[in-house]
Amino acid sequence: MMKRYELTTPEGANGLKLHEVDIPQPGYGQVLVKVKAVSLNYRDLLISQNPSQKMPLVPLSDGAGEVVEVGSGVTRVKSGDRVAGIFFQHWIDGAMRADYHASAMGGSIDGMLSEYVLLNAEGVTKFPDYLSDEEAATLPCAAVTLWNALFEQSKLLPGETVLILGTGGVSVFAVQFAKAAGAKVILTSSSDEKLERGRAMGADMTVNYKTTPDWEKTVWTLTEKRGVDHVVEVGGAGTLEKSLKSVRVGGTVSLIGVLTGFETQIDPSIILMKSIRVNGIYVGSRAMFERMNTALLVTKIKPIIDRVFDFGDAPEALRYLQSAGHFGKIVVRVGS
Repeated sequence: MMKRYELTTPEGANGLKLHEVDIPQPGYGQVLVKVKAVSLNYRDLLISQNPSQKMPLVPLSDGAGEVVEVGSGVTRVKSGDRVAGIFFQHWIDGAMRADYHASAMGGSIDGMLSEYVLLNAEGVTKFPDYLSDEEAATLPCAAVTLWNALFEQSKLLPGETVLILGTGGVSVFAVQFAKAAGAKVILTSSSDEKLERGRAMGADMTVNYKTTPDWEKTVWTLTEKRGVDHVVEVGGAGTLEKSLKSVRVGGTVSLIGVLTGFETQIDPSIILMKSIRVNGIYVGSRAMFERMNTALLVTKIKPIIDRVFDFGDAPEALRYLQSAGHFGKIVVRVGS
């Protein structure tokens, strides 16, 4: 028998219930993974509160563990391999397709908040040995999303400037990867304490958007009225127009998150007159994950984990995510 969490009602952490079920057995092309750690994303909070979400659902897209059994026909991994599940179980390579949405972990299909998970062997990837299970659990969504934004859809170059909004999981990875690529970083936050931590990580310039509500004007000044080359846009409706005003002519805005909501009115002439490239980034493929892993082996970037919760405290981890007090990633340790 094993334990797993299921979302049973759209009440956030209050809808998260622990159940005991049989350990599944792998069939043809499948692997059984003993989950060691999972991490949380803002998407998980949205799903947990969504009355349209099909439930019951095992939540959380991101997790890492060890293959303990393989089904027939499996050759790409073996028992004992340390692996992470990929976000879209069917997106192996190439461009995004509409049908991949049906394979999104922790949303369209069951996720990783379980002692064991049964996955298609094509839907896992090995991760660098230098990473702990907790660190590897932060990669599938936040890290791959950032990698896709800056190095797949765009080609970040040394010396270019990246504006990064906030200090959540994607944003902190953005600081790490951008600095490793030789770029300059402007980081925003409503917390001076978090901005100080960002500077300690290598952020070149910081702006407190709470005390400086017209932060796009400050960014414009900091870049000598040229604008930044790239924006890692995680705010959505409340920040997108400011991001468009912050980017240079011909620059790129990677729209990743919707922390400030969905509905907005944007003057399209800003995009038109500045020839701005706006990329919608929804995680990435297994091939992108694997290319990112190669970069990790070279850079030895260590994911920043704000706090690790025990498996029994998973609802508290979701409440902590909702508080928005974290810097980096929130992790739940599933097994020893």
